Amino acid sequence: MSGAAHTAPGTGVGPSAGLSAGLERDLLGRVVTAQRSWRSPGVSVGVVRGDALVWSAHVGAARLGADPVPAGDDTQFMIGSVTKTFTALAVMSLRDEGRLSLDDTLEEYLVGTRHARVPLRQMLAHASGLQREPVGNIWESLVAPDREAFLAGVEHAEQVLPPHHAFHYSNLAYGLLGQVVEKVTGQEWEDVVRERVLEPLGMTRTGLTPGDDRAVGYQVDPYAGTAREEPLFTLNATAPLGGLWSTVADMARYAAYVASPDDRVVRPETLDEMCRPLIMTDVDAWSGAYGLGFGMGRRGDRVYVGHGGAMPGFLTGLRVRRKEGVGAIVFANATSGALTLGLATDLVEAVVDAEPSLASAWVPEAPRPELDELLGLWWSEGSPITFFVRDGQLWSRLADDEPLSETRYSAEGTDRYRAVDGREAGEVLEVVRAADGSVERLYFATYAVTRAPLAFADLQL
Repeated sequence: MSGAAHTAPGTGVGPSAGLSAGLERDLLGRVVTAQRSWRSPGVSVGVVRGDALVWSAHVGAARLGADPVPAGDDTQFMIGSVTKTFTALAVMSLRDEGRLSLDDTLEEYLVGTRHARVPLRQMLAHASGLQREPVGNIWESLVAPDREAFLAGVEHAEQVLPPHHAFHYSNLAYGLLGQVVEKVTGQEWEDVVRERVLEPLGMTRTGLTPGDDRAVGYQVDPYAGTAREEPLFTLNATAPLGGLWSTVADMARYAAYVASPDDRVVRPETLDEMCRPLIMTDVDAWSGAYGLGFGMGRRGDRVYVGHGGAMPGFLTGLRVRRKEGVGAIVFANATSGALTLGLATDLVEAVVDAEPSLASAWVPEAPRPELDELLGLWWSEGSPITFFVRDGQLWSRLADDEPLSETRYSAEGTDRYRAVDGREAGEVLEVVRAADGSVERLYFATYAVTRAPLAFADLQL
């Protein structure tokens, strides 16, 4: 095993796949330090770069006892609320198929419900204002309701805030989204998630029912330092909010998909949509936001996507830096004290900083004669805009260096283009020609774009 000569007792390091020895030692040091400071019986982590699990480590034990059992890449941990991202993907896959709309209200799927006017979009983003938990004391009794009891409880649940008034985390909302998935498909939520998400991604060790070799969850006494085994919790009808179990190996596959999606689960642009902020979780510092099932956290100039999870005996953190294609998963078999999201972010940050990805070599563009008359310097509202070709497509760049200053276009026919991204994504770029066929001016989002800087008074044709 890589680094085995330098590991402490109770520490295992998986085979390396391309990280430098110095970086591996740095990562391992962070994990060992975290396990000791958290006083978690065990901590298991995996780091993903590109489409591969490039490094993993397991510190401590998955099961305590006279002969402690170490964890491995295939040891199952309860992932808690990271499950919500899978529920969200199930919803979005149905949206992509046209079987539901995010603007549909709950009434369309749960007829007669007290919360009829709540849209699915707000529920996905924790912006519905619905109370945090399902009705009852499930976090005390650890007895989760069946479908009938869960839906009966919904009629006694409150909307504690106006819709989209503020971020308000709601397990109840995700339990209801699971019911919507079942109503639309006529299948159990677990079957839908397995068929639409887990099987396409090869996540064969992820599901609601763990194997006998699963990790055991513990609560560690803050003063005595003793560990007490936590009971196994089955979430029944509330499983869509946090009931899945998974492994380092499976979650590495998931992190790789989140970093660079293909069309196995949802359209790539749908995953991009899910990872865009809909509501800020921290309105003062703007350090966090929530999209459609995925959370976003900002550290410095970087934004990471993912989710945290907490269940009796287990804490989980998933963080992905999509731009560089690097992700990390962190499991701890402890009820409290483990800052798994923070460590996951640390691991991703360490890899990105130590071994930044290299850009591919520049190669000359193939001739695009139909674009020649559009290239070069133009002006709009007194500001310069440069049009150029990159990777075979038409682009424009504003003079400022603000985010989204570049726009990419796709052709929609003769002399008509549409912005694919950038600050005016979706808007039309129209080419206007003179009587002799030469390009006279452009219109972008209805604004005139001319070869010379003109005052508004000079724009009349």
